[in-house]
Amino acid sequence: MAENSLQLRSQNPSTHPKPSSGGWNAAIFIIFVEVAERFAFYGLAGNLIMYLTNELHQPTAMAAKNVNLWMGVSSLFPLVGAVVADSYLGRFKTIIFSSSIYFMGMVLLCLSVSVVPLHYREAIFFVSLYILAVGEGGHKPCVQTFAADQFDEDSEEEKKAKSSFFNWWYLAIVIAGTVASLVVIYIQDNVSWVIGYGVLAAVIAAGIILFLLGIKSYRKQGHLGSPFTAVAQVFAAAVRKWRVKETHVWDVYYGDERSETHMEAQSKHKTLARTKQFRFLDKAMIIDNLDASSKTRNPWRLCSINQVEEVKLVIRLIPIWLSCLMFNVVQSQLHTYYTKQGSKMNRSMGPHFQLPPASLKVFVGITILITVPIYDRIFVPMARKLSGYPAGITVLQRIGVGQFLSILNVVAAALVEAKRVSVAKQHDLMDNPKAIIPIRVWWLLPQYLICGLSDTFAVVGLQELFYDQMPEGLRSLGAAAYISILGVGSFLSSAIISLVQAISSKSGEEWLGDNLNRAHLDYFYWVLAGLSALNLCVYVWTAKGFVYKKVEAQKPTGAKKAGTKAGEV
Repeated sequence: MAENSLQLRSQNPSTHPKPSSGGWNAAIFIIFVEVAERFAFYGLAGNLIMYLTNELHQPTAMAAKNVNLWMGVSSLFPLVGAVVADSYLGRFKTIIFSSSIYFMGMVLLCLSVSVVPLHYREAIFFVSLYILAVGEGGHKPCVQTFAADQFDEDSEEEKKAKSSFFNWWYLAIVIAGTVASLVVIYIQDNVSWVIGYGVLAAVIAAGIILFLLGIKSYRKQGHLGSPFTAVAQVFAAAVRKWRVKETHVWDVYYGDERSETHMEAQSKHKTLARTKQFRFLDKAMIIDNLDASSKTRNPWRLCSINQVEEVKLVIRLIPIWLSCLMFNVVQSQLHTYYTKQGSKMNRSMGPHFQLPPASLKVFVGITILITVPIYDRIFVPMARKLSGYPAGITVLQRIGVGQFLSILNVVAAALVEAKRVSVAKQHDLMDNPKAIIPIRVWWLLPQYLICGLSDTFAVVGLQELFYDQMPEGLRSLGAAAYISILGVGSFLSSAIISLVQAISSKSGEEWLGDNLNRAHLDYFYWVLAGLSALNLCVYVWTAKGFVYKKVEAQKPTGAKKAGTKAGEV
């Protein structure tokens, strides 16, 4: 009876022709616009704390919190951008509009540091920063997903090319950030802030032009409706059938092409394997007597197995998302206190050149530039022979290694800061906050190198996880979810800074005061190390229970015998 009432029309492959464009020939143009945006972002964010403290004269702790707040908002706006792209505009149009907004924000930033009167400068500067955050909100969740979509998963050749895509994508971003850290930050510190920001605006314009040159080669997708509707339908159907149980072998619903949801439309001909986690949601796919007697399916009462399993995919990623936040709390120090550390150390390279403190980030980039090819070409083949995994190690193992390295990163920072303060004490410079301590800036090299190594493992792993393990129709949202880890991590960093300030000031010694010689920045780093160690334990426990997505054979249609029949409890 269920099969008769929920009969489907036959699938017609000709209605879904395979596009002939795409591949690396298309993806390269998308990489150009991403490289331009990352170049601008790192050129701005890398030295932002120095502009806030030196030009706008903000206290160090306030400047650090403002940097973290801006980066946090920039990383949360992609959640909105992903919904706009998936529900209304599509990824291609969203990239165009958001990149244009980003360019306008960068132009306004240039004006704020040049022609805007001084008494309005700070306000206009922050307005332009948050216009950039809006532009990034549309750009970030779409551009990587749009590039990955250029590789057809049904083609073995393109599937192989896609397996290395995330490594090389991140490598291109790192090259952009490294060049920005060397060139743009030097211009900002030694030539002019106006010219430095002007270079960033010009690069954004060039990136948009190059992206448009590839317009004929892209595989484009239109909007498919709100991704949250399909998720809400599963929960609603499961609640409405909470008293229903499976008692016979043929009443599980496999889907109807005429009424596909947002997520199902992206996963034609693929059936996700049923999993034992979150079994309460399985109620949503059971065909009971009311469903069987209905001529049309009520999507708020009956959902397909794919729809249910795709919602489970989203739920499974939430604990991983939460257990990766501390990783980005540590990494956010790269743009704040690591830079301030370097500004108080001897940075001379010859008699006439001072290395800008923010340019030390170049060593993070260099580390990634070296380790990503080694990881992709040497480590993966060797590990593959031992483990049998196509990628050498699982993506969760890769992220876990990155999290462990982030602990070593902040431990190294704490040890170096203690050394810097001891040298300041030896030279009686404790009460001279503007003094350059006679200790070479190269002492900071270990923490920057470990930071780059941890990024190679964790950041690339997170990108891959939130692409591969999300439902195909929610991959823009998956990219936004990964990016939001950076944002919430920045907010957590600001919260920890405020908490540490409040507690330490009550004891009479402010750990994060403007005078870093009298402050106890090393204590702050040890706090982060302890929190990161606890977080790693939580992550390992969470990762052990994670179930990876598994795709079965070609998707069946309608109701199919699956071991039970619906009945009332």
